[in-house]
Amino acid sequence: MSTFDCKAWTYDAPYPAGLKITTIQTPRANDIKSLGTTPHMLLKLKACALNPVDIQMMNLLASSWMPGKSKPKTTVCDFSGEVIAGGRTGFIQHDEVFGITMKPFDEAGGGLSEMAQFNMANSCAVKKPSNWTHEQAAAIPLVWLTARTCIENVAYHVESHPSKRLAVLGGSSAVGIYTILIAKRRGWKVITTSSSRNKDFVTNTLKADAHVDYTTQNVRSEVSKFEPVAVVDCVGGTECIGLPSSKRYISIVGDKTSRSSMGGPYTYYNFLSYHAPLQWIRWAKGYFGLGESYDVVVLELKKEWLQEAVDTLRPEEIFIDSTFNFEDAKKAFERLDTGRARAPTRNIQPTNTWEDKYPLEDTSWSAIASANVVGSTNGKQIMPKAAGNLCRPTTSAVTGTTHPQNVPVTVPAANANKIKTP
Repeated sequence: MSTFDCKAWTYDAPYPAGLKITTIQTPRANDIKSLGTTPHMLLKLKACALNPVDIQMMNLLASSWMPGKSKPKTTVCDFSGEVIAGGRTGFIQHDEVFGITMKPFDEAGGGLSEMAQFNMANSCAVKKPSNWTHEQAAAIPLVWLTARTCIENVAYHVESHPSKRLAVLGGSSAVGIYTILIAKRRGWKVITTSSSRNKDFVTNTLKADAHVDYTTQNVRSEVSKFEPVAVVDCVGGTECIGLPSSKRYISIVGDKTSRSSMGGPYTYYNFLSYHAPLQWIRWAKGYFGLGESYDVVVLELKKEWLQEAVDTLRPEEIFIDSTFNFEDAKKAFERLDTGRARAPTRNIQPTNTWEDKYPLEDTSWSAIASANVVGSTNGKQIMPKAAGNLCRPTTSAVTGTTHPQNVPVTVPAANANKIKTP
């Protein structure tokens, strides 16, 4: 199969030392339809969004870090761009799409690149609305799908209680923002935590009903007074586990509070940490009805949920932290790594005419996307996935400290004029 050279940010060792610009090879357009047994598509990337999980993936232990065995891997899950070849995905040439890949480290499969191929067995994409910029589109997939997964996991308990009260820990984080927005649109009452500097944002912009300043107030005491039926934890820690009123506790992080290590369901199997057995015990008690229902979840890769974002979000409800040039992607990662970023996006404007360099195709087939569900559905818990599945580097957007300021950073593809960080 012939290939095409393009530039991409890759890593061949843990972050930050392993991150660098290299030349990668992508398939040519005419080869996309014949790739694998699942649909693939080839994109000219316009923007991408950085999230803490992008750094965490680079830091996962791997045999490839051994001297002489390392092979550069592409990076970044969230992307937005223009279809070069739609293959069997249902998209056609020149469609503008945005989405997420759960395996950015696949060959030429990351968002921080001039071009990338995406396997729809582990990716999800929809058409970009004309009133969204590519930066805005790239800032949405991971955080929206994670928030939507959290809402789905607590909906049974909240909806079945007359008070419909939800606590969102980390309301000014990327996932926290959209968890609050979705909850309020369902008519739920929401209490959230943040620092005082974000109080106006979460109460006036997001319309949270109550606010707790974690820097000056006793979070457990204040949240307990609100009597939430369920808790969505976007920051980590154990401060609000087991509230008297709570029937369901969902975390996208687990007990840990460090941004550098992988969060989500992976924490169930990280037995190097004392948190893992505690989380298993907590989960088992809830499963057998001996306490609050508890789980640590990862986003569900559902195309219809991503389409909900298109149908319900206004452009002004998409929050981006800062913008960087493609060549300055390291600065975007540094911004993200501070734990203060609210969103990352990079805008790519190639200097060459791609159609002159790259043969395009025009085809239309049925779109296919797979979903990996972890957590509970309709109030019934599902056993956390086996270690083999959970150890893959797929986790939720915000895995910061107990400070809720980790919205994803958006960084665009190569030759970009701008890189944004949500």
